[in-house]
Amino acid sequence: MSSSNLKRKLKALQSQIPELHAIRLHRSISWLRAAEEQEKVPDLRLICLWVSMNGLYAMDDARFERLPERERFADFVDRLVECDRESRLYNILWTKFSGPVRLLVENKYVYGPFWDNLRGESRSWEKGFQQSIVDANQALAKRNVPYLLRIVLDRLYVLRNQLIHGGATYKSQVNRAQVRDGGNILLALLPVVIELMMQHPENDWGKIYFPPVE
Repeated sequence: MSSSNLKRKLKALQSQIPELHAIRLHRSISWLRAAEEQEKVPDLRLICLWVSMNGLYAMDDARFERLPERERFADFVDRLVECDRESRLYNILWTKFSGPVRLLVENKYVYGPFWDNLRGESRSWEKGFQQSIVDANQALAKRNVPYLLRIVLDRLYVLRNQLIHGGATYKSQVNRAQVRDGGNILLALLPVVIELMMQHPENDWGKIYFPPVE
């Protein structure tokens, strides 16, 4: 579903959705639209997509802010998958993007501990990396969507950091495959995530981050 369709759907459901939750969704849709406009620039598309995703799971909550990023993902993903009774997220990862997902999971350059090791912050990363590949494949086979989605988003988060924190050259020929594939995966996942949150405004999605101030 495109950002335009999501925007129309949100407007139709406006009276049924709490105002601050609607603002959260509206912000995310606006960045999804920005990503669609950057179709020919993979770097900027991925950044816009991540801003859109970040707007959905970020909370204005001191306890939440103290949690490591992986725990924030886990909390958000668990709540999200509970709403996904038609297994739409799994179908995207398994049916449409099983190849790119496997390539992403098997790419050591988007595995956080690999870079920790280069910085001297850890002695070993290979064993954990190989185990994460096994775990991801088992999650795919067993339809363990929460665990699989966490692994995929964790890899994409490392990729996001490379771009946001200046660890990559704009339009570089290096790492093009994971930037392109990561963008394609997020572009498919985000509309489903937005729609699920739109359909379940009664769930506790947390307090909106940076609420509008009159």
